[in-house]
Amino acid sequence: MSPRIFFRTVAIAEAVTWTLLIIGLILKYVVDAGDLGVRIGGSIHGFVFLVYAASAVVVGLNQRWSVPTIAAGVASAVIPYATIPFDVWADRTGRLDGAWRIEQTDDPRDARWFDRTLRWFLGHPVVFGAIFVVGVVVVFSALLVGGPPVPKG
Repeated sequence: MSPRIFFRTVAIAEAVTWTLLIIGLILKYVVDAGDLGVRIGGSIHGFVFLVYAASAVVVGLNQRWSVPTIAAGVASAVIPYATIPFDVWADRTGRLDGAWRIEQTDDPRDARWFDRTLRWFLGHPVVFGAIFVVGVVVVFSALLVGGPPVPKG
């Protein structure tokens, strides 16, 4: 799977989970159907949000995006459905072109420690996938344990 297909898939999934969360909010506040829809949609959305954020970082590093571009990619998940226009923009501007960088090249940027580390992980997709999923699960679990922010007052 290319970086383009990977990123696009996760961007679309993130937008779909926004729909689940919004439906849950409508059921809770408009239809007065309780908060089960928000809990289910919110949990799914929260997990996919973290997957998208991690994907934006990994794809951004692989594609050599600037730090502001990576940050914009991650931030696009905060606004409902904004991952789709970000994905379209990244694709149209060539930021998703190319394959996964698993081979050393003559480019001096390939000598940086994080590029070498990323190449190693991308060259070992089972290890990378396991660490990626476990990392997202650990962050998601920590956020669940921490709970929502408590308003002052």
